[in-house]
Amino acid sequence: MVLALTLTACTANDPLAKQAAAGDGKNYIAGDGSVSEYAPEARGESVELTAELYDGTVVDSADWQGRVTVLNFWYAACPPCRLEAPDLQALYEKYKDDGVMFYGVNVRDPEATAAAFERNFGVTYPSIDDRDGGVLFSMTQYVPPQAVPTTLVLDKQGRIAARIIGLAEKSTLDALISDAAAGSP
Repeated sequence: MVLALTLTACTANDPLAKQAAAGDGKNYIAGDGSVSEYAPEARGESVELTAELYDGTVVDSADWQGRVTVLNFWYAACPPCRLEAPDLQALYEKYKDDGVMFYGVNVRDPEATAAAFERNFGVTYPSIDDRDGGVLFSMTQYVPPQAVPTTLVLDKQGRIAARIIGLAEKSTLDALISDAAAGSP
């Protein structure tokens, strides 16, 4: 019950979040919320990417080896991105001391817009500036370009262990992260 009140407080005055909750699809094509888990033998090669955070820091997927990594594709005006932001932050807080890494992959916004979103929703994990589409298009096998938000969970070998297209439900993402951390399919 407390969680529901917290989410209501975070989104009560957010018209885009209200629109997503209404589910009418007005001016937005939402993902279907499908969840895919991939068995270890079906995960394929490790993700290989190099990208830049808004602060100029370069991130390289090679540095993620041995750690579970969550990639969340988002942008500020995306209604479900606004709804899931508090849950993603809560999961980041839950898992950060266990070495799980979280990165947002912002597909549209300049730094000031992304920073305002992060301040407004209390997001403290870093985001990749992907306005050029380099990360998104390198991941099209798993992330349909128009399906934002999409959340990927990479296993400790850097392979895609799970994917959520659309709004990432907190309990579902929590279980996917936990499975990947435990080495489960």
